[in-house]
Amino acid sequence: MAIEPVAVYSEADAGSPHVEMAAAAVCVGPAQAAESYLNVSSILQAAKDSGAEALHPGYGFLSENPDFAEACEASGIAFIGPTSSQIRSFGLKNTAREIAIACGAPILPGTGLLRDLDHAQSEARRIGFPVRRKRAGGGRESGMRLCENGAAVEQGQ
Repeated sequence: MAIEPVAVYSEADAGSPHVEMAAAAVCVGPAQAAESYLNVSSILQAAKDSGAEALHPGYGFLSENPDFAEACEASGIAFIGPTSSQIRSFGLKNTAREIAIACGAPILPGTGLLRDLDHAQSEARRIGFPVRRKRAGGGRESGMRLCENGAAVEQGQ
């Protein structure tokens, strides 16, 4: 495709394989992620300085940040990944589930948003124990609890 990738790195990662293998590499800050890999202005400046037309966010850090996707779009740099709107929708577990159902994607048994404890107990019995309770917002394992029985659902354990 005649695309020359440009890697970004923190000062601590100067000798990393991804830096050594890249056609070009730009340091975006010190070792602390907040000052390098999470520094949107530094990353966008590196993209502009290198002449990049598109930016792939990699994994973690800014890859699921809708504000970063918007900042790329506003800077005229294509964000290689979902749109900021899609990232926001997928970040809410209940919305992501509704989208998957609407698209006909296979999903595990589960629920939408639960109104209260009685609703949670009823849905857990319908699905069958054990169940995993997950906050609607929050990433990865945030707020996730295994509930082996109704008492655990009540206790939020």
